[in-house]
This record gives sequence, C-alpha cells and structure tokens, in this order.
Amino acid sequence: MEHLPLWAQVGAVFVLLFVSGFFSISETAMMALNRHRLKHLANKGVFGAKTTQGLLGRTDELLGVILIGNNLLNTIIPVLTTSIALRTFGSNNLVLSVATGIVAFLIIVFAEITPKIVGATYPEKIALPAGFIIAALMRVLKPVVWFVNLFSNAILLVLHINTKGGRDQRLSTEELRTIVLESGNFMPTKHRSILLNLFDLENISVDDVMIPRRRIEALDFEAPFDDILRQIETCYHNKLIVYQGDIDRVLGVLHVRKTLAALHKQELERETLRELLTEPYFVPSGTPVFQQLQYFQETRQRTALVVNEYGELQGLVTPEDILEELIGEFTTSIPRGAGSRRGWNDEGECIVAGTMPLRELNRWLQLSLPTDGPKTLNGLLLETLEEIPEGDVCVRIGDVHLEVMQSDDQAIRTVKVFKPKSRQAARSARG
Repeated sequence: MEHLPLWAQVGAVFVLLFVSGFFSISETAMMALNRHRLKHLANKGVFGAKTTQGLLGRTDELLGVILIGNNLLNTIIPVLTTSIALRTFGSNNLVLSVATGIVAFLIIVFAEITPKIVGATYPEKIALPAGFIIAALMRVLKPVVWFVNLFSNAILLVLHINTKGGRDQRLSTEELRTIVLESGNFMPTKHRSILLNLFDLENISVDDVMIPRRRIEALDFEAPFDDILRQIETCYHNKLIVYQGDIDRVLGVLHVRKTLAALHKQELERETLRELLTEPYFVPSGTPVFQQLQYFQETRQRTALVVNEYGELQGLVTPEDILEELIGEFTTSIPRGAGSRRGWNDEGECIVAGTMPLRELNRWLQLSLPTDGPKTLNGLLLETLEEIPEGDVCVRIGDVHLEVMQSDDQAIRTVKVFKPKSRQAARSARG
C-alpha cells in the first residue's frame, strides 16, 4: 500500500468501507426478513428466496461469515487510515487524534448506521440478491467459520443455551389476528372480517348463535288440524319443529315441502303428518361452534335443538347460523325483531326487539356491546339495571346509548338504540 499513490490509498479505504457496509446491510436485512413470507416466496420460486432460506437455516454459520468479515474490515480500515494520515501529515498526537475521529465517523455512518437502516427498511430487496454472495463466502470461509464457531458453541454449551429451541417461528392465534388487522389495503375488508370472525369462533358456543326458544317457529301437534294446515301453508321455513302440547315435548322435525306435496295430493291427515316427522337432533347447551359444525357434517343434519342439563329446549341452531358468524347475515334471512332490518335512520336511531341476540345486533349495527355475559339485549339491560323498568329508561353501555321503549312484567320488549357519536361524526366528515 505504501507504494500506491495517495488517491489510490484513499480509494481503497472507501472500498473497504463499502464492503463493510455490505456485510452490515446484509446482516440486518436477513435478520429483519419475515420467515413466513420468505417461505411463501421460496415456494413461488422467487429469485434468491430458496438460497436465503437455506442461509437462515444455518444462523450460526451465516452470522459467523458476516461478523468475521465485518470486524476484520473494521479493524483494517483504522490501521490503513492512520497510516495514510501519518505519512501525509507527519507523526504527532493531533494527527492521530484527528485520524481516529475521522475513521470512527466514517465507520459509524457508512459501515454501520446507514446500511442497517436501509437493510431494516428493505429487507427483501437486499437479502435475496445478497444471499448468493454470502453463500459463496460461506463456502470459501468454511474452515475459518468452523474454527471460530467451535469456541462460540463451547461457550453456549457451558452457559446451557439451546440455540435450536429458539428457532420455532409458529404464530399464536392472537399474533395471526394482529397480522390480519394490520393487513390494511393488502386484503379486502370482507375477507379480513371473515378471518377475524373465524378466530373468534373458538370462543363461541351454540348458545351464542342459536335462535332463542321464544323465536322458534314451531307447530303444536295438538292444535286443530285446520290451524296446523294453515301454519304449514304460510310457513316461512322449510323445516318446522313439531311438539305436543309443550315445546319441551318435541315430537320431531317436519319437512314442509314434502308435507305440502302430500297436501296437494289430499293425502294429509294427522297420523300421516306424524309419519312425515323425522327424529329430532338434540345437542347440549355450551357445545363449541366448531365442534357443532363438525357434528353437522358427520350426521348430515341441518337442524339441531339445543337443550340444557334438565332437557329443556333452549333454542335452535342450523349450519346457516354458524356461517352467519363468519360471513354475515344472509340476505334471505327472515326479518327479526321489532321494527325492521333497515338499520340506522336519518337521526342515527334504530328500534330493535329486546330479544335480539347481542352478537347479531353488534354485527348488524356495527356495535361493540359486551357478549361475554347475557346473550340478548334484554338480558344485558336487565343485568345493567338490575330490575325490569316500569317506564322509559335510558342507559349507556360502553359508547352505546339505549332507551327502553316498551316492557312488561317479564322482560324488556322494545329498545331504541342510538348510533355512537364517533360513528356519526365520521359519517358527517365523509359527507
């Protein structure tokens, strides 16, 4: 180096700084890579993805090559810079101090901070092509890396540190939920909503999605036969629960279309009606929704009756009720509750029935009423008020303002819901 001109020696210093920066930027980019996305890129055959994935599978060797190269260069650069300064400006303490300060500044800016910031910002763009160079260096420096890692692995062994145990990159449900929430414009809103609902299903039982006992459309087998025929002809559903006297005494499930076919042939009598009934399918209260969905698939049933520990009917659940938790309510669903399903009016108000399930209400009006306690709006209000109100009562639950409009001795029948102010303000701003 002493025989080279000054400009060549300075140029050599900057070349070494560039190479040192390459090691720094490669290390940061590879460590910042998302392992799951890298696996996806490798499966798609993206250039450099498989090579980089293989390097990250040998972290000890990868870091060994990068750190050996980086530290070796960062040691050579000060020596070379100091030598140039002494030959150019003479030997004195001021020259040494200035040279040391300049080389420290150059290493920090050009070989450490700037490359690491760029590597952390664009990990994929840098790590994938850099992987080929690092892989070649690993083959060349394999004996040196093995020798250095021999000592480092011995130290880790003495300290009882298991490096293999820390490579598990599996994500928890909450981590997956966070990834979906932060997907932003990369995923359609509807798809993101379905995935989030899917994560919630593990904490939901059939009690949360069933049609409550009070709202089940059922047929009393002991009613006058003309009334039975009239109800069958005007029935909205394709299947009817048939009971005898009391809805807890379920006889079976009636297929309405088959019954109407028999009626048109004038073959329908009370005993013929009993023969058309299929065996009821009961499930215990508290059954997880995922498990119930699997039961529907295995038994090829379409309707399940939810009963409590005393055998009393609590509600009715179908596969459609479970699917609505995932994708939202079907447009073919029968209108439920007081008023209608039009949603908020121009004043930001909506009148609903007290029997409406909270999960359905939250989904319909985009609210956040608590669902970890009572299942219906009536139950939530009674738990909050601790009594059945005699007149109009207003209550605030979270950010939702509610007004009891109608009640009787047994329950709250009708409630007016006011749109949260934050939603109204956002709507006004958009307008």
